[in-house]
Amino acid sequence: MRLRSLWPGRVLLVLIVLSGIAGRPVVAAPPADPWIDAHLDELLKLYRHLHTHPELSYQEIKTAERIADELRQIVGMEITDKVGGTGVVGVLKNGEGPVVLVRTDMDALPVAEETGLPFASKEQAKDQQGRTVGVMHACGHDVHMSCFVGTARWLADHRDRWNGTVLLVAQPAEEAIGGAKAMLDAGLYRRFPKPDYALALHCAAEAPAGSVFYCPGPMLASSTSVSITIRGKGGHGAWPHRTVDPILLASMFVVDLQSIVSREIEPIQPAVVTVGSIHGGTKHNIIPDEVKLQLTLRTFSEEVRQQLLAGIRRRAEGLAKAHNAPESTITIDETTPPTINSAGLVEKVVESLGTSIGADRVRKAPPVMGAEDFGLFGEGGVPICMFWLGTIEPSRLARAMESHQPMPALHSSRYRPDAAPSIATGIRAMTSAVADLLPPKNGS
Repeated sequence: MRLRSLWPGRVLLVLIVLSGIAGRPVVAAPPADPWIDAHLDELLKLYRHLHTHPELSYQEIKTAERIADELRQIVGMEITDKVGGTGVVGVLKNGEGPVVLVRTDMDALPVAEETGLPFASKEQAKDQQGRTVGVMHACGHDVHMSCFVGTARWLADHRDRWNGTVLLVAQPAEEAIGGAKAMLDAGLYRRFPKPDYALALHCAAEAPAGSVFYCPGPMLASSTSVSITIRGKGGHGAWPHRTVDPILLASMFVVDLQSIVSREIEPIQPAVVTVGSIHGGTKHNIIPDEVKLQLTLRTFSEEVRQQLLAGIRRRAEGLAKAHNAPESTITIDETTPPTINSAGLVEKVVESLGTSIGADRVRKAPPVMGAEDFGLFGEGGVPICMFWLGTIEPSRLARAMESHQPMPALHSSRYRPDAAPSIATGIRAMTSAVADLLPPKNGS
């Protein structure tokens, strides 16, 4: 997931209070499920293996093989691998009925782990720029995959409770927001049964294990990655009058970008323009020919997204003209739409969650400016629903609140979920949602 902190600090406090940490008993695990209790140890072994052996986006070869092998152990499961790269699709048919898609993501992040866990990742890999980086499941995809495999096994072992088809999709490259599109472009909805519903869960790094949070309507923003090259005329730093300094131009450009949101976008419309990378120059006394910038744009509206892009282009063009500089280059590297949960489906899922894990553990959450490519699975009008899965030991949250210290966020090198209750809750929540969307066996 492309974000820094899932919950703003103010929202974190609200969630903690609602979840019973402040002033009431802490959130406990949901009521026991004998099947989950019996299988949790083996799923935790899977989790630890996945956590120890993470792979970057588009490199999830061994991860995909492991997930495919786990699904192949299920009698009646039809497996197809290498869908849209390293994607894995499992089809579990159980009579006539609707089709429910359950999605997990598989990729990890270029983060060197600092959790101190005995099974912490020590992996390194080459990123897309050819740099050697540490690799970590800092966004909880290892939890997602463990819940995914557990959900598939539970549904297979309880075929007497539902009719229909479950489409199990293990997606690559969520962090690069390219995997969902790659699988859809590879014919996911043509080669396999098109779903009537699509479901996913995502770890929440600042919410208690044993709880889930839902958000009807817009849940996650769109994400657009933009690369910009500001050009000038290089030369000696002692004679700037003989140059056009792209570092100065880039500095002016970065500051001016913020006026797009503050002065051009309607104040009630959320929008973010962040410059995440800026590189230029090689030495103290050399003015370079160019400076490269990388931006991320976040909105909930395509109209606002286009406003941001138009504002960026105008400023780049105007800056070059005003300073007699060569024209800048602007490239849109990748984009994904917002994740907008289908209100009707959310209502059904929330009812299932309340029944399965307890209404007191199910809470409404606000939308956030993080991004996901899960929204693409709504292609062709498929209703979608993603919900947040609390992953932190409640006592840790309580201590963090008392000390006024924020919890390590998603993408942090210190993000450490409480795996057992998180996975148990995720399986219970997802299996109840799937089973309740499918008709009961024999109409019972």
